Amino acid sequence: MSDMYDRKVSITVSKNGPYLVNGELPIAMQTITSNKEGSSWEWTEGEHFKGGAKCALCRCGASSSKPFCDGTHAKIRFNGTETADRGSYENRAKTMTGEALILKDDESLCAAARFCDSHGSVWNQIELEDSSELHVLLEHEVGHCPSGRLVLIDKRNGEAIEPKLPQSIGLVEDPVEECSGPLWVRGGVEVIAADGKVYEVRNRVTLCRCGVSQNKPFCDGSHASAKFDDGLQGKR
Repeated sequence: MSDMYDRKVSITVSKNGPYLVNGELPIAMQTITSNKEGSSWEWTEGEHFKGGAKCALCRCGASSSKPFCDGTHAKIRFNGTETADRGSYENRAKTMTGEALILKDDESLCAAARFCDSHGSVWNQIELEDSSELHVLLEHEVGHCPSGRLVLIDKRNGEAIEPKLPQSIGLVEDPVEECSGPLWVRGGVEVIAADGKVYEVRNRVTLCRCGVSQNKPFCDGSHASAKFDDGLQGKR
């Protein structure tokens, strides 16, 4: 699946340091917007940040120039050791089968955005999936999952149902949880480990920027309990 993506852009995880972005990648705030029931429902784009052809994005959570690195990681002796599994999503994901759709779920990638919980939960919906309305609802909820934890497969052709996302970086903001979230890397951007290993290239991934994930470089939802604040939330 990775061969379909443009390899002119990449993000390298530096050892105990920032994310080094290579190539023109738009960077903008992406705020989780709730529906009238209070469930995560849409993404609202906010302020844009100019990174240029090359830039360094904060990974330790302590920069005073977020989203960019200001060198604080060295002062605080940030431990950014990468612990994430380097295998494929397919090998980690659990599978649930509905009437027309298959739901794949890799819980280790959960970024706590909660789009999966609206109107019940996608795990209950896949078992009841017997109408075009529910089919559309599942596509919406799963497609809005920023981390790619959840993927829908069309049983008719075995192909993933993926949203069309531009190659870009979103700075996740979560007003319901009153915190800032991960870097939402979209459109199949190559992520390179500090030792040069390339992680599986995917349409949707979330990279930790609070510094406390136990699944680095990927987000594991720890920003919510840590109440990570990137200092940009007042600009929502």
